[in-house]
Amino acid sequence: MCGICGYYSFKKEISSKNILEMNKAIQHRGPDDEGFWLSDGFSGQSFSGEGSTQKIKELFPDLKEERSQLALGFRRLSILDLSEKGHQPMLSENGRITLTFNGEIYNFKKLRKELEDIGYVFSSNSDTEVILKSYERWGTAMFARFDGMFAIALIDLDKKKIILARDRVGLKPLFYYKNQDVILWASEIKSLLKNEYIQPEINWQGVYTNFLFQTTLAPDTCFKDIFSLEPASFMTVDLNNFKTTKEFFWNFPKQKNHIAMEEAVSAIDRLLSESVEEQLYADVPVASMMSGGIDSTLITAKSKPFKNDISAFTIAYPFSEEEIKNASLVADKIKVPHHIKKVSDDEVLEQLKENIQHFEEPYSSLEVLMNAAEYAKNLGFKVVLSGNGADELFAGYSHSLKLNKWLLMKNFNFVRNFIFTKDHFSQKVKNYFSQDSMFDFFRQSQVGMKPLQAKTVFKKEIYSRINPSLKKFHLSETKDYQGLFEYDMKYSLSSHHVFRDDLSAMKYGVEFRYPYLSNDLIDYVSSLPQEVRFNGTKNKPLLRKVSESYLPEEVLNMPKRGFSFPLAHFIKNDQKIQNFILENLESLKKRNFFNRDVIDEWWNNQKDEYDYVKIWQLVTFELWYQKYFENQ
Repeated sequence: MCGICGYYSFKKEISSKNILEMNKAIQHRGPDDEGFWLSDGFSGQSFSGEGSTQKIKELFPDLKEERSQLALGFRRLSILDLSEKGHQPMLSENGRITLTFNGEIYNFKKLRKELEDIGYVFSSNSDTEVILKSYERWGTAMFARFDGMFAIALIDLDKKKIILARDRVGLKPLFYYKNQDVILWASEIKSLLKNEYIQPEINWQGVYTNFLFQTTLAPDTCFKDIFSLEPASFMTVDLNNFKTTKEFFWNFPKQKNHIAMEEAVSAIDRLLSESVEEQLYADVPVASMMSGGIDSTLITAKSKPFKNDISAFTIAYPFSEEEIKNASLVADKIKVPHHIKKVSDDEVLEQLKENIQHFEEPYSSLEVLMNAAEYAKNLGFKVVLSGNGADELFAGYSHSLKLNKWLLMKNFNFVRNFIFTKDHFSQKVKNYFSQDSMFDFFRQSQVGMKPLQAKTVFKKEIYSRINPSLKKFHLSETKDYQGLFEYDMKYSLSSHHVFRDDLSAMKYGVEFRYPYLSNDLIDYVSSLPQEVRFNGTKNKPLLRKVSESYLPEEVLNMPKRGFSFPLAHFIKNDQKIQNFILENLESLKKRNFFNRDVIDEWWNNQKDEYDYVKIWQLVTFELWYQKYFENQ
């Protein structure tokens, strides 16, 4: 797990100050080592940096003022092969291929064995070297073979190519900027903004989707001309003519006709155990993060047989008493050490601005995962198993239970044409009958602003730059659970949850891992017939069946709750947060991006939790703007 960055300046050489500053902006991602590689496109040289280990400093000169067209930067969080043999950028034996990689390849031992059997020799125990030799053997076909999470930047000087790639569900982020003169890439946008070619501008289209979906839908970001490389894709840049091509290396498999429930439960039980065992492998201490619900407690229970010294921890926040009780119950039952961290209102306030601004876009809730990552680091854990991904994979969200009703009610969508009143209830009804596609149904469930609300809050001159038709984000649009599943996986998971996870964990140099998101498990579950995966009456029917052998009734029967701080309660009851909000809303109103009257109306008429979310989205926009456009 690390941070990577780089650039190719097509027409001229530029100063190495660029790569030094870009790498410094993501030093939190990798506190253990630092490395650089510079090239003119024909040959390259490795350098050390301020953050390099002593041995690396002895091997490579310190990077000072240099000029080059190509540059790679790397920050290391040592998880596998803690020695200098895992240092990056890593070069092939002939020095013609150079690799930077962020993530983990869980099946690297199997791939290594396959490569050794045909004559490849390895000098380290790292998965990075396996990627390098996999490329020598299979080229870009290697991406489909990798089971893990990865963002990769590879330079092939012989073939005159840059290759950027991202794992199949986007567990590791990779952002890029390209114009006619340069391409830049990095694990975080804040790194790109340090390059001399970039002057940040707002992408209002990205802000619009962010307000509607709680996150900006990839490949867009809230910054003009900065994009997120889409999951399961790789981009190739030709060093000779600067042409780029993009290819996808994976998609959901076809659904099978019939599989018995018992067979599916048995297979998932086995596949999840295999995934847990594989993801427990590390050369540093590992813990499991338990929220008290089915997803994370099952992962913890399945970890114990493979790692007897596994520990667990839980983050407690207001109104999470039942979750804490259940997490403790499971920890006691399977005899694992259990740490509990209570997050108070004051703690949230103390780092509120800094934490919000660490996310590189507006946000719709208070993120508890940063507290979790900080706590894990303080306990001495660099690797944390997470239950994230189970909701998307196994129909865990409450909106999935509304699907059948919507499929019936959308036949009456013509009703919206006869609603002329503007009161709160009428607008709510009109919005409901404006869901014409599965994409609209998914959007409705994301608790952000509704399209009509977003339209009213933007100033007319700003809204005129936005295309409210979001058809380019539509997927297969099948009129059944499979259609919703695709949106949950691509947008709820890839663009939203794991993106937040990565930024939260890496802020403290901690790696989150996701046993529910192994290749085999995703492929198997997504190929099952709908009637096995989804019944429309209970969330996660399949996973509940698997869990019956491992978890007590209290956990199995607990209502579904999200893992987040109770934002509405916080805003309603804490004077400090109210003052914080009002101060930022006043600042926002002066910018002339949004309608003052609408902001005031929203603040003075908060009726339910969704009204508080709208306010919070505006506040986090203001804080995002301060950080990335005013350096506050």
